[in-house]
Amino acid sequence: RSSSGDLVLNVDSDTLLAADVVAKLVLKMGDPDIGAAMGQLVASNRNQTWLTKLIDMEYWLACNEERAAQARFGAVMCCCGPCAMYRRSALNLLLDQYEAQFFRGKPSDFGEDRHLTILMLKAGFRTEYVPDAIAATVVPHSLRPYLRQQLRWARSTFRDTFLALRLLPELDGYLTLDVVGQNLGPILLAISSLAALAQLLIGGSIPWWTGLTIAAMTMVRCSVAALRARELRFIGFSFHTPIN
Repeated sequence: RSSSGDLVLNVDSDTLLAADVVAKLVLKMGDPDIGAAMGQLVASNRNQTWLTKLIDMEYWLACNEERAAQARFGAVMCCCGPCAMYRRSALNLLLDQYEAQFFRGKPSDFGEDRHLTILMLKAGFRTEYVPDAIAATVVPHSLRPYLRQQLRWARSTFRDTFLALRLLPELDGYLTLDVVGQNLGPILLAISSLAALAQLLIGGSIPWWTGLTIAAMTMVRCSVAALRARELRFIGFSFHTPIN
């Protein structure tokens, strides 16, 4: 409410922007139909632990596969908090809804970046991704805070899927498939893993086909990422699957 510029930049306090980030985001926002645009996130402490290395690869995949694909349809489903630019006139239209964020009648103060992005899309604005606008952010270096963060983000994803249900029919069919997959994928992975464990404990047989299927899907994804990024380290992202 204190801003006066046509564009508003949101930056997390633990994030460092490359010198040209603002210029590149402003260039993308030249189209008046665009309500928000985000840059590419990398882990500034990538080499701190094995986990930060995995998270850095996770961010690359989230930005350069998921967000990049959604941007083909002008509908990035979450302009991430560490680095996102908004059109002030669009924010003015949504500010009351944004400040009074409720879920099932109770105040909800997490996942505000995803919530605001969905509100932008519902209002008819496009949301975009700018891959060469690089923002380096600090990521959790140990498992407990990382899992707390992921749980918070998962709640946000599930909650805002309900908000997006009426929106999806107006968007491309790919985006419907993408959102449904984001919500069903982790659930199906968990069910498959638990069912395999139950088979091992009750029947005494090793569910090799479950493990083989999950491993094959993981290796295909990691191999594609390694090929696209031209970095062999992405094969190591397969170790993220048990955490997921």
